[in-house]
Amino acid sequence: MDAKREQALVGLFVVVAAGLLLVTVFALSGAFTRATLTYRAYFKFAGGLEPGKAVRYAGGLKIGRIENVRVDPGDASRMEVTFSVAKGTPIKKDTTVKIAALSALGENYLELKPGKKDAPDAKPGDALPSAEFFSLSDLGDTLSDLKPKVSALLDEMNGRIVELRETLVRVNDLINERNRENVSASLSNVRGMLEENRPKLKSTMGNIDATSAKMPALVDDFKKTVADADKALKNIDDVIGENRKDVREAVQKLRDSLNSASSLVSQLDRTMGYNAENIDELLENMRMTTENLKQFTDTIKVRPYTLIRSSSPPDRKPGAPPPKQ
Repeated sequence: MDAKREQALVGLFVVVAAGLLLVTVFALSGAFTRATLTYRAYFKFAGGLEPGKAVRYAGGLKIGRIENVRVDPGDASRMEVTFSVAKGTPIKKDTTVKIAALSALGENYLELKPGKKDAPDAKPGDALPSAEFFSLSDLGDTLSDLKPKVSALLDEMNGRIVELRETLVRVNDLINERNRENVSASLSNVRGMLEENRPKLKSTMGNIDATSAKMPALVDDFKKTVADADKALKNIDDVIGENRKDVREAVQKLRDSLNSASSLVSQLDRTMGYNAENIDELLENMRMTTENLKQFTDTIKVRPYTLIRSSSPPDRKPGAPPPKQ
């Protein structure tokens, strides 16, 4: 009886211990302490991510765990990662999910980068934006792509070095002893010219200073002139604005006068066209009348008696008596 009782107690202890162990495991996993919300993210490379790995908020705070990793049923070129986070975590629609590690040799985990404050909240089950993980293989591919460019850059640098050497040789040739003497002589000549022309330079600088001193007054005068011109333009504008109606009427009258003159000229042109022959005949008659008047005038001048007599008196013979009147 005592043996059975001991066995029963041992069995009960084992069951209670197993129950406590399960409760402890669930408590540590957070199953009893808080509710969770599930979201999704997609990556082309998801190495190191497995169910149970941590999900951390920006700053390193652990807020959840990875629930599942599988190939995306809709796109076989990427991986679908399902993860859960504690309810109340601020997950926005623009919250970014990326793969990170605590150290170079540490395990990978999911890190959530918070979105904007005014962005709408993401719904449970939504797919969040993701940032691709830069793996060592990607680094190798990038270095392989850069190798031809680096080689070309090195070749170009070698060419530049050769050109630089040639330039240095030419510079050495330019600054040899003879050229240095020539440069020294040129500098001496320049120094002498400056010494000779120093009074003129001082005078020129004095003139420049005097001109600079007068510049403010000139600028003020110019500003005043501009202001006066602006005022005059405003006055002209005001006068035009006040008399705009009269100006328009005058322009309209001038336009009407021009139209009337144009019409009169047209009528004159037509009249001249219609009476061209009559005018020619009239001019011819006037010419003939003028000639007749000229002849008559000449006759009166030579023989004025024709105004009284119809003909000239007969010639008087010598010794004959004068004619009777």
